[in-house]
Amino acid sequence: MFSSRLEWNAHPNPLTTLLAEKRRQGASILDLTESNPTRAALDYPRKELLTALADPRALRYDPDPRGLLSAREAVSEYYAQRSVEVPALRILLTASTSEAYSYLFKLLTDPGDEILVPRPSYPLFDYLAAMESVAARQYPLRYDGVWHIDLPALASAITPRTRAIVVVNPNNPTGSYLKRAEWERLQTFGLPILSDEVFSDFAFSPDPQRITTLADQNSVLTFSMSGLSKIAGLPQMKLGWIVASGPDHEAALDGLEWIADTYLSVSTMVQLALPRILSASAPVQEQIRIQTAANLQHLLKCTPGSACRCLTIEGGWYAVLEVPRIRTEEDWVLQLLAEKDVLVQPGFFYDFESEAFLVLSLLTPPAIFAEGLGRILESTASRS
Repeated sequence: MFSSRLEWNAHPNPLTTLLAEKRRQGASILDLTESNPTRAALDYPRKELLTALADPRALRYDPDPRGLLSAREAVSEYYAQRSVEVPALRILLTASTSEAYSYLFKLLTDPGDEILVPRPSYPLFDYLAAMESVAARQYPLRYDGVWHIDLPALASAITPRTRAIVVVNPNNPTGSYLKRAEWERLQTFGLPILSDEVFSDFAFSPDPQRITTLADQNSVLTFSMSGLSKIAGLPQMKLGWIVASGPDHEAALDGLEWIADTYLSVSTMVQLALPRILSASAPVQEQIRIQTAANLQHLLKCTPGSACRCLTIEGGWYAVLEVPRIRTEEDWVLQLLAEKDVLVQPGFFYDFESEAFLVLSLLTPPAIFAEGLGRILESTASRS
């Protein structure tokens, strides 16, 4: 009766079931998975944001499928402040990065085609691709003290049906940025690059070998994606964008305009408010940097000499903690929740190839993070 694209297992997994039961019992859960910035005890510039959303021009509907010019110029200025030249003509607005993926899959693929995506990474690629009748084929990231793309494995994953390569820069949850040597090799494959840069502003330290955006690259057809969810800590505002660059980018933007014109999904209110939202984002970003850095430093201070190891993190909002392989990741997360009231995510949620890894959100309020980490280290010490 329904499309085969919807044949996904909708039954709650054991972690979700246990969490619901614990909350039903009134347990006080230390949630170390919190990635919603509006729940992370941040101080938003409320007056500025609410005033920006009260623009009376929002009462008039005058759509532009690429997005209002004033909004695209605000995005252009966002890049200019980072010394990257991105004309408004190369920008197309979307309601989210997920919608940007949907548009790009529509633009670049036919049913049955393939998109290469990193592993481990964002757990929704399979679903986003399946909604477009496209296969998400994985290429691995390897860890040898730092994370890097396994370029030979990526090359071997390319087939005649491969239409694009996705890079998440920095990756979620590994926090690893694309390096210049990796970019040089990626260009040789001759495939469009989809660069997800939503966490790009949140590096923990500088690195001259790092590439923070591909928005100004011109060697291959490239689409850089970002939006307000992370940049301004405002996922509810529902505005993202695509920057097209490289050969054939004008034709690509024409195609994207046709697709966007079919949906016209971006709110006029948010588009009009965008210049002021972006100008008000600096203090929110600074709070996020301080909070994530404080949690990371606490993690790095507490794990040496313990049974756990924190993998190298370059940026983003997450940390990967390796725990003793005396039980499965699922057993670890269930026991931590059942016995310690600590909620973390297992590595297999992000398609880690081996065990045992836990993924912790560095956006968690520091007091909760410290207490939750203490309970994790206590639990792993008693069982290692």
